[in-house]
Amino acid sequence: MEKIRESFLKAYSNLPEKVREEIIVVVNNTPFTWSSAYFEIKNNTSIGKEILNTLKELEIL
Repeated sequence: MEKIRESFLKAYSNLPEKVREEIIVVVNNTPFTWSSAYFEIKNNTSIGKEILNTLKELEIL
């Protein structure tokens, strides 16, 4: 899980500002932009873990 988290944080840091506001994933019928996903993942929330799992399943990370 930590490797996926690091991949996300690295990808996020290389994104232009405008792209960070695009929706990247929907978890529990809630859309998450790069920025909102970053907040959840950075703070190690349970939603952040679900986001990472979903991104892994979709082979985005």
